[in-house]
Amino acid sequence: MIKSIFFDTDCLSAFLWVKHENLLVKLYPGKIIIPKQVYDELSSPGIFHLKARVDELLVKNQISIAEISVGTDIFDLYYQLTVEPTKGHQIIGKGEAASLALAYFNDGIIASNNLRDVILYVT
Repeated sequence: MIKSIFFDTDCLSAFLWVKHENLLVKLYPGKIIIPKQVYDELSSPGIFHLKARVDELLVKNQISIAEISVGTDIFDLYYQLTVEPTKGHQIIGKGEAASLALAYFNDGIIASNNLRDVILYVT
């Protein structure tokens, strides 16, 4: 059984751009979690309309936002992915890193269409 699905910005945006985020809500009711970093990335002026669509889902309690607290194992992994990667790994975006860290520590699933950035970490 799927516990939670953590979306990165690119994956979520793909559904938002074509106005089919309703598919996600139907497929994964109550399981969609967006890291705060992803929500913040959607606040860019050029894509503010996407954030408005996410806000509608939040008001309807169809998705939730997860924050990463400093001083936690989740934060330590997030920091490693975004600032100080281990040897042989690259720095990845905040949205991808937050999704990976949250999914890892919450036994969740990562929803990402940015395979290039996350494949080394996922494997």
